[in-house]
Amino acid sequence: MKVLEFEPFEIEFVNQTLLPLEEKFVKTDNYERIAEAIEKLEIRGAPLIGIAAVYALVLAIKKNGNSIFPKAYERLAKTRPTAVNLFWALNEMKSLYENYQNSTKLLDILLNKAIQIHNDDKIMCDKIAENGLQIFKKKSKILTHCNAGELATGGIGTALGVIKKAHEKGLVELVFVDETRPLLQGSRLTAYELEKYNIPFKVICDNMAASLMYNKEINLIITGADRIAKNGDFANKIGTYSLAVLANYHKIPFYIAAPTTSIDYNILSGKEIIIELRKSEEILKINNIPISKDVYNAYNPSFDITPSTLLSGIITENNLYTFPFKF
Repeated sequence: MKVLEFEPFEIEFVNQTLLPLEEKFVKTDNYERIAEAIEKLEIRGAPLIGIAAVYALVLAIKKNGNSIFPKAYERLAKTRPTAVNLFWALNEMKSLYENYQNSTKLLDILLNKAIQIHNDDKIMCDKIAENGLQIFKKKSKILTHCNAGELATGGIGTALGVIKKAHEKGLVELVFVDETRPLLQGSRLTAYELEKYNIPFKVICDNMAASLMYNKEINLIITGADRIAKNGDFANKIGTYSLAVLANYHKIPFYIAAPTTSIDYNILSGKEIIIELRKSEEILKINNIPISKDVYNAYNPSFDITPSTLLSGIITENNLYTFPFKF
């Protein structure tokens, strides 16, 4: 699946806000355009926005010279506050810049690092998928939330990568896909990927999950994660916490899959994770048409925090970890 590619010196990416109705690709050599794409969710997914950001820094240097780096870094760092992969990737580049900012080879050094970050994410996705096979005890019906596939990463995906690998092994009976309100990353993007890979699925409204669990239609749940604290608490798309509580009540295993770049070793618990608040318009408009003539606001957090005590396990490229989580 073509999601984001770098060819010196341009980035080409699919505009994810238009999927699945239109596969429109955008080409740019402008780091500001990449920053806007991340903010607008044209490029989304914790690992992928980190990859896009490091390539954007390369474009900034190429077009404007070495001195643009601090300005470009700050701009990209302001795009989205929750996913730690973005800041990890940017800081990898910043460290090199500080050491080589006066070098004539800075562009090549940063480009090689950006390519390495991209390639490493592909490898991590493959390893996560392999490690994730351990959670399958039988052919299963799976519930997933939001999108954690190729559209969110540099490789085959995290949670969806596990599902794809399990499907290849004959371990997937059906995938229930939460539509994932308000921007429908499940019904628009996860369903789009599952259809491409001929994996059987059914889209459900977010509020249908409890009914399915009650009727024993779900064997396990797996999602991605945007930031994981040292104790295993994690941030993921809004609605994930609800699923974890429901899974705990119904005694259904609940797993997350993420690369170790999603672990924030600087925070002890989920209480320290900054939650991104997005514009009210994402809830109050349909096809850019206001749903009411009245002017009012909406509460629109992009993520919620799930305590580690509700988790059955965390799948990374290194291992399948269980509570108490020690990475």
